[in-house]
Amino acid sequence: MGVQRKSHIRDIRLAAGGRRRIEWAERQMPVLRLVRERFERERPLAGLRMSACLHVTAETANLARTLKAGGADLLLCASNPLSTQDDAAASLVKDYGIAVQAIKGEDHATYYRHIHAAVAHNPRITMDDGADLVSVIHAEYPQMASRIMGSMEETTTGVIRLRAMERDGALRFPVIAVNDAATKHMFDNRYGTGQSTVDGIIRATDILLAGATVVVAGYGWCGRGFAMRCRGMGADVVVTEVNPVRALEALMDGFRVMPMRDAAAIGDLFCTLTGDINVIRAEHFRRMKDGALVANSGHFNVEIDIPALRRLAKKVNRGVRQYVDEYVLPNGRRICLLADGRLINLAAAEGHPASVMDMSFAVQALTTEHCVRRHRTLVPKVYPVPQEIDDWVSRLKLKAMGAAIDRLTPEQRKYLASWEMGT
Repeated sequence: MGVQRKSHIRDIRLAAGGRRRIEWAERQMPVLRLVRERFERERPLAGLRMSACLHVTAETANLARTLKAGGADLLLCASNPLSTQDDAAASLVKDYGIAVQAIKGEDHATYYRHIHAAVAHNPRITMDDGADLVSVIHAEYPQMASRIMGSMEETTTGVIRLRAMERDGALRFPVIAVNDAATKHMFDNRYGTGQSTVDGIIRATDILLAGATVVVAGYGWCGRGFAMRCRGMGADVVVTEVNPVRALEALMDGFRVMPMRDAAAIGDLFCTLTGDINVIRAEHFRRMKDGALVANSGHFNVEIDIPALRRLAKKVNRGVRQYVDEYVLPNGRRICLLADGRLINLAAAEGHPASVMDMSFAVQALTTEHCVRRHRTLVPKVYPVPQEIDDWVSRLKLKAMGAAIDRLTPEQRKYLASWEMGT
């Protein structure tokens, strides 16, 4: 009953469906399951209060179960108003005894009320997807910072914010950049975001990608994955970038590269994946063709200048399809905004497949354990994930997928460590 009192969810009666969803996801998460089994034996997080601000999905539920198995007293809140799976949230509360503060579609005030509830949980360890929880603690509860051992950050946008805090001398406790682990960004961002973004767009619009001109804003790991999937489905893919190295890479990968101003006039579908603000702006909306679709798969909806689109429109037709609002410009052209610019893969679909989140969440759990064990030696800065964690997760994932790799012979190790042997 205590967990239910600490929770704010849509409906506890949704728990049965949520449990089925959580158990289905678990089948595709063998690495995280091994971590949970060890955590149950060793209890590395015993007695620690922990608050996590993450996408509340079936996959996240299995991470929450793992943290609880390790002994953590966990409270979970949503990192995005539209990403919560209400049935998974209900099951976490009812079936697994984990407090949750998350409701799909919650308004801005409720979203931050839930984050404040996570702060009120008095955590020693935090976990973030976008750095909202850490930001609120620093801005409104600075007295708490000294008792927090550390935090884990899951996404590119959050790492960017936290590195800015470190650079400005504002960061008051250590953070581990889980997003930068190879087993996270190279797989979760590229293959997970690539597939789930396509999934969300198709569910929201039912469009045919074959033959469409798709404009991909940003060629980081998420942009690479989305561009690759769209091309695989027959789309003509255009990439926009501000980084010359990434733009060159996109060009050599076979994509057209041009400024957004030029792409705006030819695109059928636009998707932002940059982590920056106002990537698509008023001057771009004015050049778009009738019926252009605009979506975002970066963490925050600020990548699209939605206020500018509202100012340009003479009329807005809400809900022409679920997750599609149609903005009618004075010249009669229509621009369709998907999921109000929120993460399209989580707002209109189910987020990343469980098999790729298996790696990301195994890294999350293991870096939490690392942070607890080493917190006395950590200072307020952004740390990389230890290489041994990345290697361990990779080897287990390979084994789970039925693959094996070679090992260096003693002679090869000696050669790689030597400068005398030459050619």
